[in-house]
Amino acid sequence: MDVNFRTFDLNLLRVFDEVMAERNLTRAARNLSITQPAVSNSLRRLRELLGDELVRRAGAGVEPTPRALALWPTVRDALRQLQHTLVPHEFDAGVADTTFLLAMADATAAELIPGLVQIAEQEARGISLRVLPLTTRDPRRMLEQEEIDMAIGYFPAVIASLTGRGQSGVGVSFETQRLYMGQYVCVMRRSHPLAGAPLTLDDYCAARHLLVSFSGRPYGFIDQTLAAMGRERRIVVTVNQFFTAGRVVANTDLLTVLPRHFVNVTGIDEQLVLRDLPFDQPLVHVDAVWHRRAQHRHAHDWLRTALLRSAGAAFAHSVLTKEVPRLPGGA
Repeated sequence: MDVNFRTFDLNLLRVFDEVMAERNLTRAARNLSITQPAVSNSLRRLRELLGDELVRRAGAGVEPTPRALALWPTVRDALRQLQHTLVPHEFDAGVADTTFLLAMADATAAELIPGLVQIAEQEARGISLRVLPLTTRDPRRMLEQEEIDMAIGYFPAVIASLTGRGQSGVGVSFETQRLYMGQYVCVMRRSHPLAGAPLTLDDYCAARHLLVSFSGRPYGFIDQTLAAMGRERRIVVTVNQFFTAGRVVANTDLLTVLPRHFVNVTGIDEQLVLRDLPFDQPLVHVDAVWHRRAQHRHAHDWLRTALLRSAGAAFAHSVLTKEVPRLPGGA
């Protein structure tokens, strides 16, 4: 259906955005400071203009149609950019009371959160940080549904997808920022039978392994590398935290794979031995991923800058060897 944009009432989009966010007409009306009949009337007009039902009643709220779900990200981004342009404001970190929800693994949090808290204590004491466990290698659904403000971790498939879409001219709804590069190593207890010599591929594959798996699936990117070589390993335990993995291998004959830089902050590094993996494994890039709708929020700008500063400080004070992970740009 053709829509005459010259006569289109943009207020209808504000109502649509609020209904989509709340999935409830009463709450949408309250947030907009109008009556529920006014919300219903606006939805009726928008339905007639777009030729789609947009939302249907579902329980105590409403459920969007596929067309509404497809329209909403563009509408929301446009409204927020318009608001930012018409009502600009400086972000004053000293008086801000923003709460940020961040999803990351415990190894990543151990590197970044201490420095981030120090920065917040010095510059933004009213800001709160909520760190949630990362349970997926693809956080886009969580960001789309605004369950979190930012995900930080190793997301190779996501980065490749976003890069490919961007290079092909397809619009993308997410932004990324490289924070640091890391390297994974094999970790075992000091008295492990394999600790006294360089680790061979045959010994590695014959050993029993513990895998850090956010999903609980006993297969990771190391297994993908081994499969490409026609090899495999036996995973007998999976856990969802790197700290737990370190504790377990320090007291068993299991092998695990941990970020090299993380071992120093476990508090048990003197009980562990690190060995290079007996096969080529690319450096791991740790990235921040967020939805583009947050791109123009001044508070979000502060957060991204603070995370970069925290990452730089963490590695600037590292006591690791030349094999330490590298910051982007050779820093």
